[in-house]
Amino acid sequence: MASERPSTPPPQHTATSTGTLSRPPLTPEQVKHIEINRLKAKALRDQREAESRRQNGPPSLKRSDSSNPAAGQKRAHSAISASNVPAALRDGRNKDPAKPSGFRPLDEIQPARNFTKYVEYDFSKMTDTKGGFLTAEDDPHNKALHAPNVDEKPAHMTLKEWERHQLLRSLRDRREGPFEPGLSILKKEENKTCRECGSLEIDWKWEEIFTCAICNVCKEKFPEKYSLLTKTEAREDYLLTDPELKDEELLPHLERPNPHKSTWNNMMLFLRYQVEEYAFTKKWGSAEALDEEFNRREKDKKRRKEDKFKSKLQELKKKTRVDAYRRSRKVGGGGGAFGDEIGRSGKHVHTWGRAVENAEGVGVKTCIECGMEVEELEF
Repeated sequence: MASERPSTPPPQHTATSTGTLSRPPLTPEQVKHIEINRLKAKALRDQREAESRRQNGPPSLKRSDSSNPAAGQKRAHSAISASNVPAALRDGRNKDPAKPSGFRPLDEIQPARNFTKYVEYDFSKMTDTKGGFLTAEDDPHNKALHAPNVDEKPAHMTLKEWERHQLLRSLRDRREGPFEPGLSILKKEENKTCRECGSLEIDWKWEEIFTCAICNVCKEKFPEKYSLLTKTEAREDYLLTDPELKDEELLPHLERPNPHKSTWNNMMLFLRYQVEEYAFTKKWGSAEALDEEFNRREKDKKRRKEDKFKSKLQELKKKTRVDAYRRSRKVGGGGGAFGDEIGRSGKHVHTWGRAVENAEGVGVKTCIECGMEVEELEF
């Protein structure tokens, strides 16, 4: 018995899980139409590529399939030269051959008229500090950024050299040590001496600022003349104004760091005898006149304080009177005067109970009817 040849069973149109039938196979006629359409589309594409090559010159660099005639061939120099770059290609790296100095597209962008003064920096060359400010390298014309910081150690100095530099600067400011003015024996009349004892060892810093030749011993010996006053003391005790205290020709002052907070303004220190001399002789005439002015201002200050207290008390009385009138209207009685008993006719008379000592040992009496408390003092 001869064996039968196995054959592929014909496809069966079975239902899918969604309830739809599977697609039947393409017929030979349908396959023929698809192939004809594909060949027509390929021919149209080859025709368009040939026309674009004739118009633009260099062949397309696209190497998507083997039908590209440029695939596997070496490009000519004219295809990669800058003279044949398409006009539609926008490349900021290209330079205009008509301009020998070079050309960048961003150079043609001009700011608006209202914002011309704000366009001053090339942000493409600047460092982004993430802090919203410019560095010294990015802004070389800013004098504030390039101002030398005298309190910061320079990079070329060692710590020992910087400490020595600080010490010399401090001596120079105080005019001490090697920076102290020299004394001449030949010209004794030109040497400055202490105004109290005649000593040659005077404080040159005071002589430079206050034009007062005084030695350190006499400063400690006569504090009623040579002690230093702050700006607040000079303003409150001698009744001087801020413009007078800020005038260095009128009242010279010495500046010191603020002891309360280093970030606050420096203290302004004045010499006591100079402040008294100006206040007594030039402004007020005498010490008695200054005392009279001081007492007058204190009385005015006290009177203004009392007037303010009385006005506040008057407002409180008015408010209390209005509240009492409103309460009486709610009870049903007519309006009455301040102090009248609420809801009744006539004035309220307190009925005091026995005095009871509180925690402080003071006797306190309480009204039986209204609950008002008063303190009772025994003499």
